[in-house]
Amino acid sequence: MAEQLRIALAQVNPLVGDVQGNARMVIDTACRARDQQQADLVVFPELTLCGYPPEDLLHRHSLIQWCRRALDEIAAAVSGIDVIVGLPWPSRKGLRNAAVVLRDGEVVARYFKQRLPNYGVFDEKRYFHAGKKACVFDCRGVRVGVTICEDIWSAGPAAKAVEAGADLIVNLNASPYHICKQPQRLATLRARSEETGLPIIYVNAVGGQDELVFDGQSVVVDGAGEPVWQAPDFDECLHTVAFPLQAATAPVGAGCDHGQIYRALVTGVRDYVRKNGFPGVLLGLSGGIDSALTLAIAVDALGADNVNVVLMPSRYTSQMSIDDAIAQAETLGVAHETISIEPAFEAFQQMLAPSFEGYAVDVTEENVQARCRGIILMALSNKTGRMLLTTGNKSEMAVGYATLYGDMAGGFAPIKDVSKLLVYELARYRNRSGEVIPERVLTRPPSAELAPDQKDSDSLPPYEVLDPILERFIEQDQSIDEIVAAGFEREMVVRIAGMVLRNEYKRRQAPPGVRITQRGFGKDRRYPITSGFARLFQDAP
Repeated sequence: MAEQLRIALAQVNPLVGDVQGNARMVIDTACRARDQQQADLVVFPELTLCGYPPEDLLHRHSLIQWCRRALDEIAAAVSGIDVIVGLPWPSRKGLRNAAVVLRDGEVVARYFKQRLPNYGVFDEKRYFHAGKKACVFDCRGVRVGVTICEDIWSAGPAAKAVEAGADLIVNLNASPYHICKQPQRLATLRARSEETGLPIIYVNAVGGQDELVFDGQSVVVDGAGEPVWQAPDFDECLHTVAFPLQAATAPVGAGCDHGQIYRALVTGVRDYVRKNGFPGVLLGLSGGIDSALTLAIAVDALGADNVNVVLMPSRYTSQMSIDDAIAQAETLGVAHETISIEPAFEAFQQMLAPSFEGYAVDVTEENVQARCRGIILMALSNKTGRMLLTTGNKSEMAVGYATLYGDMAGGFAPIKDVSKLLVYELARYRNRSGEVIPERVLTRPPSAELAPDQKDSDSLPPYEVLDPILERFIEQDQSIDEIVAAGFEREMVVRIAGMVLRNEYKRRQAPPGVRITQRGFGKDRRYPITSGFARLFQDAP
């Protein structure tokens, strides 16, 4: 065995579908690993060449061809260092999720992912056929076993690598973030290392892709499962470790805090806007907590010059809300303007008066106000090219406390997967580094201000009651009886469950947003819109 093998972990941010751009990134990164870090081997994340998840782009034969050409370009451009890169690979049995080892222009080894996840946000069995064989190759006298992402979450693939003579295992990942994901990964890696006695090099992608956000946090564990080094979260980096492994060279933390959640939201917004080519964003700033947090995230993601805000007061908007909104905009240095919705609201009332005759004033008039604001914001978005951010939170989306074609209008929803209570916690976290959200916004009762003296509590249970019930029902799939057994009133639980199920049609029309929990309102929660199941949860009398 060689005295020392230097392995570079390339924690990079590919763009789905940009095969040529991703290939250039691989070439540049591999050359830096060779020339600046004297690495013998560089490892990239899962499906780096096409980006993850490519979804139905994998049904396009042209994508598969481009990936193979890109692999040939990398092989021709990079020498003097071994490269492990992920890409889709056609075979006689179907498409494979593959890792290919390149050395001086040649493919010296190839591995097909054995465990294809088909749960939550993953549906790899729709696209890929599973491999069965281990892949172990020699790199400067070290026998390197290759696995891909889900392979490391069960014992089988790692055990096969040991049987094939591996001295260490490298694991290519595109593992999306959710709250407290890293402790789960570390526990899994410890289990595999304890079973095999081998060190594991875990390389993860970073960056936002639609609703998913990848946190990086690539990590190296020794043969006893002890962390040796961990990459930062939500940042691209290139780091080299030496095998046999040395003592820990950087702080290794489990990572599960408000700062990490906030960075996930910032990363998701930044990459959605940047990768889709928008020149900036705009949002409606109400003086409430949700739009305040959304504005802070947007500025931290894109810079103040790339964010515009609009105040749209009505007859029900308090002066306090106007003052607090202006104060936040000025503190963050973003351009702001005020457009009253009163002329539009008055016009709609006059237009609809004959049709509304004989009906009492109700939520309809509230929704008209929200839709006036939606029209204004979408017009500004169309005219300027800036994408509109919606500001609704998970609690509201869960129970339908939002207006279709009103406050739900927009292209991206940064806090779509953030509960109301967590909104407040993240706002307080953001203010720790300098108050950008006025204290009054954090302490006043939340209100949509669409009716006289309105408060959220007029229509919804207190968030201290609502949010725990929603978490149990949505994220943990608990039954009514299980939630009641946890100490909640049955009547309240039945009412809330019914609201969640009956508002699936609204959520299906909502923009995508950053996923930070294990069950967001996206591809990992696929409920039918039309369903008799909701009848089991009618509001209790």
